[in-house]
Amino acid sequence: MLILEIFSSFFILATFLPLIKWDYWWIRVFDYPRLQKLIINLILLSFWIILDPAFSHKTLLYSFGLILASSFLVKKVYPFTFLGKKMISKVNYDIDSGIHALVANIYQFNKKYDKVLKLVKRRSPDLVFLVETNKEWEKHMIPLEEKYNYHIKIPLENTYGLLFYTNLEIVRKEIHYLVDPEIPSLELDLLLRNGKKITVYAIHPTPPVPGENTLSTERDAEILIVGKKSKNNPLPSIVFGDLNDVAWSYTSELFLKVSEMADPRRGRGMYNTFHAKVPVFRWPLDHFFLSKHFALSSLKVHRGVGSDHFPISIKAVLTMTNDTDTLKADGEDKEEAHQKIASGLAMN
Repeated sequence: MLILEIFSSFFILATFLPLIKWDYWWIRVFDYPRLQKLIINLILLSFWIILDPAFSHKTLLYSFGLILASSFLVKKVYPFTFLGKKMISKVNYDIDSGIHALVANIYQFNKKYDKVLKLVKRRSPDLVFLVETNKEWEKHMIPLEEKYNYHIKIPLENTYGLLFYTNLEIVRKEIHYLVDPEIPSLELDLLLRNGKKITVYAIHPTPPVPGENTLSTERDAEILIVGKKSKNNPLPSIVFGDLNDVAWSYTSELFLKVSEMADPRRGRGMYNTFHAKVPVFRWPLDHFFLSKHFALSSLKVHRGVGSDHFPISIKAVLTMTNDTDTLKADGEDKEEAHQKIASGLAMN
């Protein structure tokens, strides 16, 4: 029973630890495995019931804690199931007013270049955004330059390089280093085939992990800076990339409030993109967020390309109907976002 007590205590603590809004990696890492924690809590609860059917005081105490923790996790996971409320309506794809985008963290040390090329050829998206790309990846992706008219290439050896390809006309291009001078992001105005202009923000902020960045401060700041940019942008906009954060985290929800954008996952599924090689540890790290001007045609996670991430693609349609369900930031949310951005900028 001692082992059961230790495991139960740990997972009850791990469930509620992310409620502490500190940026330390050893707290924020528990944002990720919500579904896994739910399953383990239910398994532990079953063991308590099986091993002590008389329900001693200790069993009642641990059972109550596990039920409370499981209920909390159900509440967090539920919006990302087909039972949850959809934020974005579904429409048929229209090529003139639509955009088909593909995002892939290809893992810099991955050598399976052909798999990425074959995926792009098979799906033929309007826009391809590849992250963790270095000079070697730039060289092997040259065939994409024959397929796409516009290219933005920032190969880096620090796992934060990016390659961007599109056939949609780029009418404005800004390369930013929003928080960290070694981590680029893109802000682009594109013309859809019907002549309508949209803005896309392509980002890949640093994760909170030991040995690289012990705090989530810089990641949170970059995500929220882009959220505020989108909110203040009069054009329809899309934010996408490997955000190194899960869809249900506090930061992601704060981003949705600050930006008033919508998450196409909600009401449809988790669409896990990481870890491609460890099925038991999977959660959604690669994202698309849409402003209220868009409806969704499809969202798809693709088969692996040798990376630790699965590629993900979206087909979105510019409808301008404004029937998207969005979250709203109150005064406290706005102040917290302001403080997080200020803290992130102060670190560099």
